[in-house]
Amino acid sequence: GFMSSATLLLLAFGRSVGLREKLVIAESMGVEKLGGLLQLLLGIAFFSLTCEGIGAVLLYIRFSQVYASPGTALWQSIFHAVSAFNNCGLDVLGTGAGFESYHADALVVLTIAGLIIVGGISFLVVWDIFKKRSFSKLTLDTKVVVVVTAILLILGTGVLLATEYSNQQTMGGMPVSHKVLDAFFHAVSPRTAGFNVIHVGSMAAYSLFFTIMLMFIGGASGSTAGGIKVNTFGVLLGTVWSSLRGREHAEAFSREMRPQLVHRSLAIALLSLGLVGVVTLVLTITETSSAMVLRDGTQRSPEFIDVLFETVSAFGTVGLSTGLTPFLSLAGKLIIVGTMFAGRLGPLTLALSLVQAQRTTEYRYPQDQVRIG
Repeated sequence: GFMSSATLLLLAFGRSVGLREKLVIAESMGVEKLGGLLQLLLGIAFFSLTCEGIGAVLLYIRFSQVYASPGTALWQSIFHAVSAFNNCGLDVLGTGAGFESYHADALVVLTIAGLIIVGGISFLVVWDIFKKRSFSKLTLDTKVVVVVTAILLILGTGVLLATEYSNQQTMGGMPVSHKVLDAFFHAVSPRTAGFNVIHVGSMAAYSLFFTIMLMFIGGASGSTAGGIKVNTFGVLLGTVWSSLRGREHAEAFSREMRPQLVHRSLAIALLSLGLVGVVTLVLTITETSSAMVLRDGTQRSPEFIDVLFETVSAFGTVGLSTGLTPFLSLAGKLIIVGTMFAGRLGPLTLALSLVQAQRTTEYRYPQDQVRIG
């Protein structure tokens, strides 16, 4: 993360980190206690390098068989291990199809997917699991991240497998084992990784729409992923479930969630939806004359699902595309750039500003009723 890297850079140059900087770092990482914060940052750096190192070794096993030069194989392994762990999604394979040529290679697919998952759930969650080693002893935050992530992965794999099972342009001609492998990967990648092992532009509209929902949610707070975060989504799910059960307060895993947490989650989700809606509307206007070139060489005008997919992918800093990106107008490209910037900094900045603006009031207004439903 940016704050962690900046702090480690200051420490490397012998600079001290003041209380104000520690408070900002703590808020950006979702940590309430300042004690041991610098040790935590060093732990994050060690954890990141270790995961990327293991991923590079596993990828090298395959790339050493593909590339004649050991140096090229090593470079490809390191680059893609770092790109996957940090949910970046850039590849330098140079094949034109990216990782699509490895769609049946379990070693490569599962290594990339594993790095994406570990990088997308944050060091604090992994550290909590390592220390407690019992689900009942985990913090509420860790439980929410683990359960919601597992639900999204299982649901995503099932939905994408069902919707793309017979699509001859994606999974239709594959053995069942390869279909499951690729469906699982494409349930992982939208958490903001951006890699693909099947052609996204050839996916059915309902598969694209479900992928949009996964991209909008993203990964965990304090991780390398974007989106509104699974923590925020988990809080909203807990609030809805508690409301359906007639509970007065939002609850999850036998713990009550603070009202301020629910309010912040609602603010982040609704403002993010508003941003996506506005950008999509503007792009539908600016891109009326654009034309996408498909794989078979034919051209077609971008459809609404293409524009919406592009917008949410930019907001979640995912990087997946149906193929519209290279053919955007100058205005469209600038809008997408701005959306990526807002999507990367927006939710975090908004969360920090809500925390800093929060103040205790000595009075409350009279309660009144608003009709709903």
